[in-house]
Amino acid sequence: MVGIKDVARQAGVSVGTVSNVINRPDLVAEGTRDRVQAVIERLGYVRSESARQLRAGRSRIISLLVLDMANPFFVDVASGAERAAREAGLGVMVCNSAQSSDEEADYLSLFAEHRVRGVLVTPADADGVNLRDFRRHDIPFVYVDREVPAAEGCSVSVDDVEGGALAGRHLLSRGHRGMVYVSGSMRLPQCQDRLTGALAALAEHGLPPGALRHVETERLDVAAGREAGARLLAMSPRPTAVFCANDLLALGVLQALFAAGVSVPGEVALVGYDDIEFAAAAAVPLTSVRQPAFRMGRTAADLLIEETGEDAADHRHRRIVLQPELVVRDSTSRTALPGQR
Repeated sequence: MVGIKDVARQAGVSVGTVSNVINRPDLVAEGTRDRVQAVIERLGYVRSESARQLRAGRSRIISLLVLDMANPFFVDVASGAERAAREAGLGVMVCNSAQSSDEEADYLSLFAEHRVRGVLVTPADADGVNLRDFRRHDIPFVYVDREVPAAEGCSVSVDDVEGGALAGRHLLSRGHRGMVYVSGSMRLPQCQDRLTGALAALAEHGLPPGALRHVETERLDVAAGREAGARLLAMSPRPTAVFCANDLLALGVLQALFAAGVSVPGEVALVGYDDIEFAAAAAVPLTSVRQPAFRMGRTAADLLIEETGEDAADHRHRRIVLQPELVVRDSTSRTALPGQR
């Protein structure tokens, strides 16, 4: 590797002069500055960011650790975080825990080793042990898509109880008297909260909890949705309304229903959650509960940048809860017939 000393030797100047050309060019005479820049370009010198960070005592990298980067929802979260970071002159390292507590722990250890500036995290460990251990490294972190008490740190989340209620109320307004909730692991608070909301919608309509049947999957992806769809088809009576904890599950359910010749929404009304881009582009455009994913990522990054910036002493932890929105499309456009309820 070409080092700063190589540049100084080739240009016939001191190491300090090269450093000034890179960091404080206004302090260097124009002729000297041009000569040093020419050597930098000819040698292909790139400054060592790790060395600079070591001298400065802080990193310019924040880390984002999410549950599943294959889910477009988290891609949008990452885009929002990246936008805020770029505006602050920072970079973002995006990592995927794959909903694994062990992988989450490994990544948190990596972040500590590299002394990143801070971490944005959607926890995979429902017990919170990994993050409690991470606290000892004194690296700030912000919870994303998870609500926590402000005393524990900053968090940016969506009101998933209300989101579940929006989905439930919508299906009930279409004439259904019950539904099936398809979720990922109930160890995830998001899945729990969306179920709580759907049950609240049933109660508002005078229906008992038993009017909701629950199918739990190990993952939150399309393949798991297809498997859930097969289980729905085997139910007796077959459900006429299905609410899925995310759009990927809903798209998998839709595929399974189509393969079995079941009409959506004619025989089964289907609601997803997140409102990813593919929801509107599905064979039957999917009704979904929209989460402001980009805004969530950007807001979380802004909080972390504030906590780690020049005014960090004035920072106060905040819990920000965003509101979901129901987006109605063709997958629920018809009212269930009386004999289908």
